[in-house]
Parts: sequence; structure tokens; C-alpha cells
Amino acid sequence: MAKHLITATVNGDEVEYTCRAGETLLDVLRTNLQMTGTKNGCGTGDCGACTVVLNGRPVNSCLVLGAEVEGAEIETIEGMATGGELHPLQQKFLDHAALQCGVCTPGFLNMAKALLEANPDPTETEVRFGLAGNLCRCTGYDKIVRAVLDAAAEMRANA
Repeated sequence: MAKHLITATVNGDEVEYTCRAGETLLDVLRTNLQMTGTKNGCGTGDCGACTVVLNGRPVNSCLVLGAEVEGAEIETIEGMATGGELHPLQQKFLDHAALQCGVCTPGFLNMAKALLEANPDPTETEVRFGLAGNLCRCTGYDKIVRAVLDAAAEMRANA
């Protein structure tokens, strides 16, 4: 089976990898690039655990082919913290105990980051709607929503 040589930017760094035609971006990130922060929850695009930001838009990486991202910019959970300092969303997830097993957490964080970049002052309803494609079996959603709202307030105050 033929492999494709792909060049993309992942978390600000240009990377090259080879992949088969049917290999997903999720598989490429986890296996080829050793970025295991992106989780495989369902493999069908229903849970959001594999959410990454592709060219500025959150996507389920299990539904995107690795060969489709030639020249793309991809942001994963590995690129969220900067200089050893947690992103405000990551810190607020810790502060609000908005995580337990951690399978859904990277997807929620990437989705929340994209949400706050598009709308820095969301209402609770907007946060709940914006995160609706991400499922959590452990924490429930109130802690996650509170963490996102708190991070949004902090980010606005520090802007």
C-alpha cells in the first residue's frame, strides 16, 4: 500500500511524516508523531476526546485523514502550555477539579480554547453549547463549564 509524505505545522513546528491513505490524523499524531495527549475515545466522531484545532477550527481527528492535512496548522494539547506554564484553561481545570480519568480532558481543553478565541466572554449557555460535542463519563459537566467560565474571566482580565 502506498504511503504519502505530508508536511504540516504541529504546535508551531514543521513536521514531516508518512501515512497510508486511510490512516487518520488521530493515528498519525499518536503513532507517527508520538503525541499521545490526543485520545481515542470512540473512533467515530461522537465523543470529542480526539479534538484538535486544524487551521483554527476544532475537529475530531478520528474523522480527518492524515493525508488531508498537507500544509495545515494543527494544535494539540501538547502545544497548549507555553514555557512550562499552564494555559489558564489547564490551570482552571485543575482548580475546579474538572477532570478525573483524563480521557476527555485534552478534547475539552482544545474545544474550550477554540471557543474562547472565538468568543472571549461567553455565557454559561454558550459554553455548554460550544462544548456539546465533547462527552465526559466521569465528572459531569458543571465543573468543566465553571472552569471554562473562570478561565474566560481570567483571560479577559489579563488581556
